[in-house]
Amino acid sequence: MNFASDNVWGAAPEMLAALAAANGGAMPSYGEDPLTERLAEEMARVFERPVAVFPVISGTAANALALATITPPHGAILCHEDAHIVTDECGAPEFFTQGARLATLSGHNGKLAPETIGQALSRFVIGSAHSSQPAAISITQATEWGTCYRPEEIAALAAVARHHGLKLHMDGARFANAIASLGCTPAEATWKAGVDVLSFGATKNGALAAEAVIFFNPQDAHDFEFRRKRSGHLASKLRFVSAQLICALEENRWLAWAARANAFARALTGGLRGIDGVEIVCAVEANAVFAWLPQSMIQRLRAEGASFYDWSAPAGGRTLVRLVTSFATPEHDIERFLEIACQ
Repeated sequence: MNFASDNVWGAAPEMLAALAAANGGAMPSYGEDPLTERLAEEMARVFERPVAVFPVISGTAANALALATITPPHGAILCHEDAHIVTDECGAPEFFTQGARLATLSGHNGKLAPETIGQALSRFVIGSAHSSQPAAISITQATEWGTCYRPEEIAALAAVARHHGLKLHMDGARFANAIASLGCTPAEATWKAGVDVLSFGATKNGALAAEAVIFFNPQDAHDFEFRRKRSGHLASKLRFVSAQLICALEENRWLAWAARANAFARALTGGLRGIDGVEIVCAVEANAVFAWLPQSMIQRLRAEGASFYDWSAPAGGRTLVRLVTSFATPEHDIERFLEIACQ
């Protein structure tokens, strides 16, 4: 019963078949192969416009390189205090930007609000050599709290960004889960709402190791290729990364896998609701459930082999935990988890 992360599960069978197919014969290296060329066509189809797409093998690389491309060393990146780029990337954005500052902001259920960003921007001294200069806003979709930004919410943040001359970056490690939940198109949730650059995640959703940085205005990608190579993230056999991304996009597998993971999270939520001492803390809109569970229940679950993360210190006999589902989560694991929780 592993609900620690969607990272703990393996690749989808279709993904392994795509890698095996890509393994046949010789192809040009460093992204000059026909699969990487085809990936650009697939991404243009999915996002309804030509895009500049750059495959990489980790979400940290995607985020850090994307932000470094749109943020100077003296710049500031406004983001949520719980953002992955703040809490889980070991200073990679600061390292790759060569010193840009992450300006962290609070926000309900993992989301940033336009007024919060406006207030934060008012504290910068624009043009002063004594102050970092705001350069970008970074949001996470789905958020670290499993909630999703609606297109209109993104558009409101983009309007603030445009007014102040900033770029809008989206960390889409669980972008598929968000799109599957919202029911809108990828275009409506990104460039049509004002997103400039997207870190498109696939590793948490069926791939072995495949992410992509997508610039919706190709001119914004001006020196990305050099940054990717200089950082060691231009894979020589890039065709294997591109093959994974193509496999996910074909037949909308990426959305089907994400929808399955989301459905499991809803099933878990439905079973937990109403159990004495359990409190679901925010809307379950993707594949993560945050709930206060009694300590006695947590002990029972872990004694039976359940894995999940504590998200707070114990308080009042309960602990806030995070439960994450995957397309590969066995349904009987959910049933067993709920059976133990109800005891």
